[in-house]
Amino acid sequence: MRIDANVSQLHASQRAQTAVADRSDATASFSAALAASQTNRTQQTDFTQMSRQEMRDWVNSEIRSGAMSLDDSRPFMAMTMKIPVSGGQGGELSAGNDDTRYDFMQKVRDGIQGALSRNDATTLQMLESALRIMHKYQGC
Repeated sequence: MRIDANVSQLHASQRAQTAVADRSDATASFSAALAASQTNRTQQTDFTQMSRQEMRDWVNSEIRSGAMSLDDSRPFMAMTMKIPVSGGQGGELSAGNDDTRYDFMQKVRDGIQGALSRNDATTLQMLESALRIMHKYQGC
């Protein structure tokens, strides 16, 4: 008994075309779902009334989702730090135990003014980038 290889090639090419079409549909669906989740996320973030822990949680979720790079997260993480004036006696105060609400938008604006007054171009650029990100997620 002889099996003709040409027949299997015909079926293989049909299966490959179907697989490509299925992947294309899956990619389109994934892209649509990702865009929808990004839109929903941007409408839910209010930087004017957040605790330090809420800000940290938001930044970490943005990093995990790939929506924010580690470099872009630097100013946000710095804003969540609280170090007592006494300094080294225990370092940073825990964000988890601090339920104080902060206006992080105003903190960034104040930081921009400080960077301008010190002629600190690096900090200015970092904070302006953070403000643009916040405006995007705040829905401004």
